[in-house]
Amino acid sequence: MSAVYHTPVLLKESVGMLGIRPSGIYVDATLGGGGHSRAILSELGPDGRLIVFDQDRDAMANAPSDSRVTAVRANFRFIHHFLHYMGIDGVDGILADLGVSSHQFDTPERGFSFRFDSSLDMRMNTSSSESAAHLLNTCSEDRLADILRLYGEVDGSRRASALICRAREKAPIQTTADLNKALETILPPVAPHKFLAKVYQALRIEVNGEMRSLVRLLDGIRDSLKPSGTAVIITYHSLEDRMVKNFFKTGNVNGTYTADLYGRRSTPFTVITRKPILPGGNEVAGNTRARSAKLRAARRTES
Repeated sequence: MSAVYHTPVLLKESVGMLGIRPSGIYVDATLGGGGHSRAILSELGPDGRLIVFDQDRDAMANAPSDSRVTAVRANFRFIHHFLHYMGIDGVDGILADLGVSSHQFDTPERGFSFRFDSSLDMRMNTSSSESAAHLLNTCSEDRLADILRLYGEVDGSRRASALICRAREKAPIQTTADLNKALETILPPVAPHKFLAKVYQALRIEVNGEMRSLVRLLDGIRDSLKPSGTAVIITYHSLEDRMVKNFFKTGNVNGTYTADLYGRRSTPFTVITRKPILPGGNEVAGNTRARSAKLRAARRTES
């Protein structure tokens, strides 16, 4: 499965940024197709260790079969909890690729893409309760508008929400075709797929609690890294990139510095990437889903 499951983004750059020590302990917080994990493992010696996380049951099949690897099927928000449970006081590096895998986008029944007529699922963890269809048919018009605006930066989010709510009064919105039809009167004549992509992104983020999970992941990274340990995170949209940038810079997602009694600023990280690393033209040409990727890295401070 792993060969076609997902093409790893910024593979050389992200793994290289970790500065892997052969005997170190590393975490791939987003296993996906296992590409980043295999690259990390190739640089570890016999005493090295790799812990991989993914909440998607399908992704677990991609965990490298290696005695140095421990696979955990869980949301990365619980990273520090599981490492503590395993008796690991600190790790040397943590990598997280926040993108949705190609497998998820390209499997029609998962409901992540408007390209297929399928059920509106969008759950990364198929054991969770609330699907996108449930969300669309139960949330208030105001809340839905806020979701579309905040997580998808959808132009005319309130009008889009009103159309969806009007459509569900006639019949429940259960499929991607139902949703696309509800919005057809406001789709722009040029590149309507870009509008739909924003809507689907917003719904996916809300269904999976991605922003809340990211905050927990960042806290877990701070608490799990050894002094001088490295965090590498790849983001795909402005909201999560801003959160990662702020966290690495100030220690919180709001970007607010804390200071001691003498006014000296304190932060748990030293930023390595002053500007994000972007995929090159050749990578984007070979994998269009890499075009919005941004890589940021930071090193845990000694204190």
